[in-house]
Amino acid sequence: MQAALSHVRNWIFDLDNTLYPASGDLWSQIDAKIGAYVQTLLNCGPEEAHRIQKGYFHSHGTTLSGLMADHGVDPHHYLDAVHEVDLSGIETNFALAEALVRLPGRKLIFTNANAPYAVKVLERLGLGGTFEAVHDIHATEYRPKPDPAAYEGLCAAFDLDPRASLFVEDMARNLKPAKAIGMTTVWIDNGSEQTADADRGFIDYTITDLGDWLHQILEDQE
Repeated sequence: MQAALSHVRNWIFDLDNTLYPASGDLWSQIDAKIGAYVQTLLNCGPEEAHRIQKGYFHSHGTTLSGLMADHGVDPHHYLDAVHEVDLSGIETNFALAEALVRLPGRKLIFTNANAPYAVKVLERLGLGGTFEAVHDIHATEYRPKPDPAAYEGLCAAFDLDPRASLFVEDMARNLKPAKAIGMTTVWIDNGSEQTADADRGFIDYTITDLGDWLHQILEDQE
């Protein structure tokens, strides 16, 4: 392991557009289903639904949180509906699977999605059984990333020392709270988000491919 990362004992990963490339096209399907859900719920057109959807994303962290706060939406019904997607755009990633197995320490998923969806994606990627647990939106009590409470809850649930933890995300804004509590942060700059924060001091590593980067940092073990 590279000396700069020898302190890491807990490897924490986002799911969507992190464990698979953005070209896998799952998120665009989810995004469209969220828009359709908002249209049906609020009896509005696609443009208004898009405005509401993105407004909640920016103000509440997820569209779900905004819909729960303002419209009393049942999170289970919502999550089941928006995660019914075609997974054929992603496939087993043998290089990533090999690298993850070699990582020393604990491995966890930290996602604003729900666990049943996460499990299906992990199985499709050939990563079933690779991770100790999935800390999902239900586990955060619907306080999603980047709410600091979500990170505190993750650490409490698994007795994690954030200073010995590394978090990988494609959404740069979700790394800022992780860095604030002492985590090492890795941003996957794959086009799914461009951070608007002029100060990128909360990002320790910027990468484009997770599997390649993991193999690079593991080279010193061989």
